[in-house]
Amino acid sequence: MENLLEFLQSKTTLTKKDIDLVKKYFIYEEVSGETILLKEGKVENYIYFLSEGVVKGYQNIDGKVVVQHLVSEFDFFTSLDSFITQTPSNDYYETITSCKLVKISKVHYDVLEKEASFWIPLVKDITNEHLKCKLERVKDFQMLTAKERYIKFVKNYPRLALQVSVDNIASFLGVQPQSLSRIRKQITF
Repeated sequence: MENLLEFLQSKTTLTKKDIDLVKKYFIYEEVSGETILLKEGKVENYIYFLSEGVVKGYQNIDGKVVVQHLVSEFDFFTSLDSFITQTPSNDYYETITSCKLVKISKVHYDVLEKEASFWIPLVKDITNEHLKCKLERVKDFQMLTAKERYIKFVKNYPRLALQVSVDNIASFLGVQPQSLSRIRKQITF
């Protein structure tokens, strides 16, 4: 919970009442590695804040796992469309490592919107940051080679590069694992 409060306070000013509301509505949870948090076809009922560990978000497309998100510590994640519309998700979210996280339900999220003045601007700010990252990722797929995408990934996410399997990184970067292995052999950091 402390990591979440520290993160929130780095983004906005929280009053004592705000802190109490966060403590009241967010639930702490520890989960082991390879735990599925959300399955395709299920409605996403939570927004998660990852305090420790690594999570992947992916879709199963014709039996092939396509990693779309690699979530590291001190970040939020959810199947946003499913959470907002309360409709079945196309996504899976699964822990890669053991994780410590806090989560807020859709019901309590809606309560925070009404009771906490910091909540709506904060959610907008975080959503905009995530959108900016998605747009940059699309641009990278259009403009960068696989090798350049990998170098950028390692530079921007050095801890993820060490904690995530070659298969998951390759899927995230849109390359075959064998190609990524060859790229990695060519590079010395």
